[in-house]
Amino acid sequence: MIYEHPLAYLLGVEGIALLRAFTGEHDREFVEARLAEIRALLADESLADSAVEVDRVDPVEGYGIWSSTYDDGPNAAFDIESPLVKEIVDALPTGVAVDAACGTGRHTALLAERGHTVIGVDGSPDMLDKARARVPGGEFLHGDLHNLPVADESADLVLCALALSHLPSLTEAFAEFARVLRPGGHLVISDLHPESVLRGSIPSVRRQDGRPGRLPVHRHLVGAHLREALRHGMSVRRFEEIGVPSTTPAEPAPEPAKDTGPWEVWPWSLAAMVPEAAAAANAGVPAMIVWHFQR
Repeated sequence: MIYEHPLAYLLGVEGIALLRAFTGEHDREFVEARLAEIRALLADESLADSAVEVDRVDPVEGYGIWSSTYDDGPNAAFDIESPLVKEIVDALPTGVAVDAACGTGRHTALLAERGHTVIGVDGSPDMLDKARARVPGGEFLHGDLHNLPVADESADLVLCALALSHLPSLTEAFAEFARVLRPGGHLVISDLHPESVLRGSIPSVRRQDGRPGRLPVHRHLVGAHLREALRHGMSVRRFEEIGVPSTTPAEPAPEPAKDTGPWEVWPWSLAAMVPEAAAAANAGVPAMIVWHFQR
């Protein structure tokens, strides 16, 4: 069970902003405004009893619930990582491509369009059904990142998008990627940046009985991906930390939101209650990482 208290989140955001001010990024006026805002938050009776207890939801169950709406509407994560993943894939020769943790086939479709023979692997039967409908010519197999149902040295490309952060350890997944790749084969990974996870970028779902749930997400530091890739005989072709806000002068902070908003949009609606602190805490912080390795 996860204990999510809006006041705790808001104080955390204020704390990150104050830490950045402590090293010289902001002035005395900013610090005094943050301290005053903290006092007001602590005095806000509406926040005192607003905590929510949240279930930890297994990824298979979570993505099963999420599958019906996964491709609906805008998704900031897709908007951030997709262009760079496409850019990398477009420069690679065609061959056998494995979309590991393929979900609804978002990237599988891209690989098929580029002329690859595609194999999609996912642990959620509901997601696989969506992927099969999306990419009729692909082969889709039930499996997970610890045990890909793919033969040794049979793939020219493995793509794994927005999935590794669900794993407590990267070791077994990278061992599988190395096992299925042919010598010279390519591995393209996108994932949540650990700083994004720290700030609450964790998928949420409502279980069938209405209880709130979060999928497991782990903070893998940037070096963890590199260490595993090197350990399994891969070299780095490209690395990007993306989603950094523009360096143009910041616009004035919007007026603070008046309430926490529904749980489904936490922590974003919570951050809107302290927009100046949130802007300072998140300035220049990447949302995603994208790796290109070669075996």
